[in-house]
Amino acid sequence: MSATKYVFVTGGVASSLGKGIISASLAKLLQARGYSVTLQKLDPYINVDPGTLNPYEHGECYVTEDGAETDLDLGHYERFLNTPTSQANNVTTGKIYQAVIEKERRGEYLGETVQVIPHITDEIKRRIKILGADNDFDFVITEIGGTVGDIESLPYIEAVRQMRWEMGTNCLVIHLTLVPYLAAAGELKTKPTQHSVKTLLEQGVQPDIIVCRTERQLSEGMRNKIALFCNVDPTSVIESIDVETIYDVPLMMREERLDLEVLDKMRMPEGVKPELKKWEAFLFRHKNPKSNVTIGMIGKYVELKDAYKSISEAFVHAGAENQCKVKVKPIHSESLSPETVEEALAGVDGILVAPGFGSRGIEGKIEAIRFARENKIPFLGICLGMQCAVVEFGRNVLKLEDVNSTEVQSEALNPVIDIMEGQKEVTMKGGTMRLGAYPCSIVKGTKAMEIYQRDEISERHRHRYEFNNKYLDIYRNAGMIASGINQKDDLVEIVELTDHPWFVGVQFHPEFKSTVASPHPLFVHFVDAANKCKEKK
Repeated sequence: MSATKYVFVTGGVASSLGKGIISASLAKLLQARGYSVTLQKLDPYINVDPGTLNPYEHGECYVTEDGAETDLDLGHYERFLNTPTSQANNVTTGKIYQAVIEKERRGEYLGETVQVIPHITDEIKRRIKILGADNDFDFVITEIGGTVGDIESLPYIEAVRQMRWEMGTNCLVIHLTLVPYLAAAGELKTKPTQHSVKTLLEQGVQPDIIVCRTERQLSEGMRNKIALFCNVDPTSVIESIDVETIYDVPLMMREERLDLEVLDKMRMPEGVKPELKKWEAFLFRHKNPKSNVTIGMIGKYVELKDAYKSISEAFVHAGAENQCKVKVKPIHSESLSPETVEEALAGVDGILVAPGFGSRGIEGKIEAIRFARENKIPFLGICLGMQCAVVEFGRNVLKLEDVNSTEVQSEALNPVIDIMEGQKEVTMKGGTMRLGAYPCSIVKGTKAMEIYQRDEISERHRHRYEFNNKYLDIYRNAGMIASGINQKDDLVEIVELTDHPWFVGVQFHPEFKSTVASPHPLFVHFVDAANKCKEKK
């Protein structure tokens, strides 16, 4: 096989057009043709990673197997390709400058004046190329965050310009742009696309392919116009029209021959015909459900579309697996109290308490858990959601005095959730939690064993607090058992109730491992339990 090919995806006109989905869809098609592919995200912000960013700023923080806190687009990459990403798949300006400054402090530049060009751009290129060199991928598809013209993105665009000059046909640029429809004029407008490409040209980069995000179909004349004014072949103008679900996009890009256009321009053989029958079967089940359920999702960021992105997508996967439409009803935890909880949760078939940090909204989450426990409604608690379940049980079943997590109340009389031993001396916030994949042993004869059907599992984590093992016996004797344990660290990973149809709390984040090809068993069984609950009603 020839040298690794590098594909760059840039964006123009507006943000949030779907560069990540286009990148993942192209990767899916190339993977289906028999090529080995990986995806990478370059984020222009100066934060080292999104681990300390508020969800209001950046949506969900995704966690990889090796413990990197990354952009949520890496979740899309994994969900589409069904292959894990790593720290190398997400690069930020913070990481780039940090690496360059550390080299300067070590004297590696031999007294040179350290500059954006060549030192910053060289480090960017090194981070891009290392993925292909270390893993022998046929294609590395790199998405550049933000839009062309952003001051933060300039070093990345310059690095792309240099790589195109150095690598010739081993490097290709796809530009995703908006073709807006003006209702007053009754027509699509190509001028924003022309200006976006002009801005890219001013920075020395000529796109090879232009993908046009639009809500109306592009006419042949409009494609030709874009091709003429933007210096690309008419076949290189690709339509990306609005679709029902992001999972339609790979099929749409196959119809638009995006993968073939890339292979042709990079002088690569077409490979095998893309076989997407399993993907199409997933879409059929998703769009043709035989039943439907409503899941109440309790969190403090539920008004944000991307705050719990992986959970939402895990429900899509699990719903398709059960041929059941899952309607997620977002409920703000701060709105819940003993007086409001019954009305707020009326009609739900399952309750999920979302992960999070801090004390805001905790009491509302605990009220939702009490309601789920007392009314035998299927319940899934994730990370903080599990910890709240432990607190609720201690208060309302065990009747312990002053029960809480030390994250919320540092001097609680009964700290049933406490900070992990290894976290007690930690002062730096970024990248210092318990992060990434850890093993868990499943106890036989439990709901967890019924779900996983395995003695040993591995799941991804992002937390500082844990179940206080001093309370294990009293909880077990009252009916809340630890059904999953990390033997090495003696950490409770899964709790469940023995006298409830389906009540499970997990310390880890199962949503990060759910993909189209491998829906996560916890979500699959939870949706099934909610379906059965609805049938009983």
